[in-house]
Amino acid sequence: MAISGSIFILFTLVFIHGLTICSSHTNSSSRVKCIDRERIALSKFQKSLTDESGRLLSWIGQECCSWKGITCSNKTGHVLKLNLHNPTPFDNDRFYNSQDGEYIDYYSKSCLAGELNPALLDLKQLQFLDLSMNNFSGSEIPKFFGSFKNLKHLNLSAARFQQDLSNFWTNRLTSESLHWVSSLSYLKHLDLSGVSLRQAKNWLDSVNGLQFLTKLNLSNTLVATIPPLTRCPNFTTLVSLDLQWNIITSDIPHWLFDLSNLIELRLDGNGIRGPIPEAFGKLTNLTVLGLSRNYFNTSVPDSLFNLRNLTYLDLSQNKLQGTIPNAIVNLCNLKFLDLTDNRFTGKIPDFGINQNDCLQDIDVLRISYNSLNGPISASFGTLSSLRELDISNNILNGSIPSSFGQLSNLEKLELSNNSLSGMVTELHFSKMSKLTEMSLSLNNLLVFNVSSDWIPPFQLKTIKLSSCTLGPLFPSWLKTQENVVELRISRAGISDRLPDWFEKVYSRVHYLDMSKNNISGQLPQFEEANNRPFRRLILNSNSFDGQLRPLPSDVLLWDVSNNFVSGNIPVQNGTNLTLEVLILSSNLLSGLFPGFLCEIKTMTILDLANNRFTGKLPECIGEIENLSMLDLTNNTLHGEIPNSLGNLPLLSLHLHNNNFQGQLPSLENAMFLNILDVGKNSFTSVIPPWIGENLQYLAFLSLQSNNFHGEIPEKLCQVPQLQLLNLARNNLTGNIPPCIGNFSAMIMDHSSIEYLMLDVDYGGSIPGIINGIERRYTKTMPFLTSIDFSDNNIVGEIPDNLTGLVGLRNLNLAGNNLTGKIPGKIGDMQELISLDLSRNELSGQIPPSLSDLNFLTYLNLSYNNLSGRIPTGNQLRTLDPSVYLGNDGLCGAPLVRRCDGDAPAPQDNDRTDINEGDDDDDDDSLFPWFYAGIGPGFLFGFLVVCGILHFVRSWRYVFFKWVEYVAVGSCCFRPR
Repeated sequence: MAISGSIFILFTLVFIHGLTICSSHTNSSSRVKCIDRERIALSKFQKSLTDESGRLLSWIGQECCSWKGITCSNKTGHVLKLNLHNPTPFDNDRFYNSQDGEYIDYYSKSCLAGELNPALLDLKQLQFLDLSMNNFSGSEIPKFFGSFKNLKHLNLSAARFQQDLSNFWTNRLTSESLHWVSSLSYLKHLDLSGVSLRQAKNWLDSVNGLQFLTKLNLSNTLVATIPPLTRCPNFTTLVSLDLQWNIITSDIPHWLFDLSNLIELRLDGNGIRGPIPEAFGKLTNLTVLGLSRNYFNTSVPDSLFNLRNLTYLDLSQNKLQGTIPNAIVNLCNLKFLDLTDNRFTGKIPDFGINQNDCLQDIDVLRISYNSLNGPISASFGTLSSLRELDISNNILNGSIPSSFGQLSNLEKLELSNNSLSGMVTELHFSKMSKLTEMSLSLNNLLVFNVSSDWIPPFQLKTIKLSSCTLGPLFPSWLKTQENVVELRISRAGISDRLPDWFEKVYSRVHYLDMSKNNISGQLPQFEEANNRPFRRLILNSNSFDGQLRPLPSDVLLWDVSNNFVSGNIPVQNGTNLTLEVLILSSNLLSGLFPGFLCEIKTMTILDLANNRFTGKLPECIGEIENLSMLDLTNNTLHGEIPNSLGNLPLLSLHLHNNNFQGQLPSLENAMFLNILDVGKNSFTSVIPPWIGENLQYLAFLSLQSNNFHGEIPEKLCQVPQLQLLNLARNNLTGNIPPCIGNFSAMIMDHSSIEYLMLDVDYGGSIPGIINGIERRYTKTMPFLTSIDFSDNNIVGEIPDNLTGLVGLRNLNLAGNNLTGKIPGKIGDMQELISLDLSRNELSGQIPPSLSDLNFLTYLNLSYNNLSGRIPTGNQLRTLDPSVYLGNDGLCGAPLVRRCDGDAPAPQDNDRTDINEGDDDDDDDSLFPWFYAGIGPGFLFGFLVVCGILHFVRSWRYVFFKWVEYVAVGSCCFRPR
């Protein structure tokens, strides 16, 4: 069993005769003389333990019955009870000691540890032993525990015996058989939660002999099946069965439904498939039923609504379908109902409308993450006991009923991510004095319409109103909320100056997101929160100006990108910061790269793109040992890249558009690098071979606009996941490698790729020239597949196997010296939307398969030596004739040049005019006189211009290209 993320190992045996322990207080026990032999045994036991917190400091003197945790018999003086349970909760918050600069984990310090001395066996009358919640990690459960003849209660839960918590699944208490249990005939309560029973195939037969058993807990034991019984169940007295958090995939056996006394049944967190059995309706005494986190995939059976005693029903995280039956409102005693994360459709039942005052005691109602539609019923306002209402993440529409204001016990309201609309007023919250969590985010048509002097009846800890309309003024009611831990008001239509009171009220907020508004003024100063070392402060895409201020040491994420912040980054002691993500891109920041950032060892993402930073990148950059993403795009940094950069575990590196020089340092140790963009710099040398040899996870590579020379290395073909390869505008020579068809990521269909919408809008970006226009791709990067070798000196033919890259969307080979024909199977590249082969020396006909490219929106074949008829059909009909400019041998539509064998164009004198008459004769009579006058003037002007242009080569070139442009009827002129 897990408590706050820890693993419980619980082994408790309680016998039918009960626990007869002296209830005397310590004061009365102290009047009994301690037995010397037992005092000596306890002293030996104490000395073998490690007691960092001093819990056993009272274990001194002769009277052991007065020691803390010891209970003796009032009559005999024998020790009956040894209770050393750790009183500090496991999830106790760490406390920050400002004097030592460290966080103190009180739970760990209060744990007893060390060895368990067998001298305890001298406690002959010991009936109760509790060592739970301590830390005996590495020790086996002592075998001498089996020699306590009078022991009736043994609790070793969460004592970490025989465990290595770093690898719990392979180092846990194991039992290969439960045969020993069958001899404990009077056993009432068996709890083996956390013990591995993977090998215990006969566990059910062993348990079936326990006819007095009332509680059986085998949760988190790796049980893989609920086996059938070879005989009828003997443990019919069972009232509680817990098999949750196992790996059960078998059907639910029929014998389980014969346990008519069951009150609690938990099967959560397994792999049970199929329908929920109708036979559940036989278990009419059930008050608790947990079937969550399985794979039940049909509608909810009607028999479930016969369980009128249910107070707890959890069907969440399955694949249940259909509508939520209205009969569910007849489960009058329900206090907890969770239908979250299924596939329910239709409308939400009217939980507040019933005949017998049912559901008046329900306090938790969760129906989120389904596909429920329609409006929210006003009847919810009658559920007066409701503490938590979560109907988020559906497709509900309409307004929020004002009756919600009557929910006086409501503590948590979750309506986010629906299609709700309308006004939200003070009336909606009129009696919600206990509300602490409110989430209405991602309802784009919700408008808060409250007065500027409204004082809410609640004090919220969590406020989530992103994408609701709160503006244009900054919401003044937020001033009254003094306990807020989380405030999310991004995309809220606020266009106002940050109020003076904000810094005082929210300077210690744990999670703040005010992004994508138009909030102006200076950035607020945040204070240390001390006990919260994981704060996230997101203020990007606003109009903040002025200087950056120093950050508190407990901030994990700081994003003020896309503002107007200027000046230098203030120098701080980086060793005191816990910062992991720093995003300052798209501001007006300047100065040298701040060296103190090298001291922040926790940094994983550093984004300084689109600023005015100058100077060189310091060698200490390699000391940010956890840095996985570095973005310095669009600054004016210069010099060589430090070799220390290659020491970092980079996943994404962006140095685009700076003045970096020299050779690209080796990044072969960054074996998981996914994005490498060093375009628009002045790097020289050949393309490094280590890119193909070591970067097997590289997906996006841009070396464009540098001074790389030599041939395209065939080793690039060894990077199977490469889906963008941009080598444009370098000095590359040689042929296109014939292995280019090996890029498996360019063969996949990317049309159905799902990608995660990041909480912070940062996932890196990459530039690409698509459709002749340079664009920067961010969240759409997973869809981008591109090869760009344009404007180099590449020769030879286009490899035929290039057409095997059927997932490629952009191919740009323009501005090279390519010869030969366009591959005949170019039409196989069905995802192509942009194809540029212009300014080469390609010859032959345009392949007819080109017309098969149904998604092609940009084509440029100009300035080659192509000839023959232009293919027609599909997308080619929509393209401009200029895409064929500079190919003298091309003919056919859309050019005016006809191909051999085409029917001649109709002439004027061949047409028949239905309005023959004197008017036509008059027009014809003007013709010779008109051209007789214009002819000599045009000829004279033409000869003069030609005479001048004869001496200027560039003008001659332009002029005759202009004549060619007129001849093909083009609307644009793009000379080679």
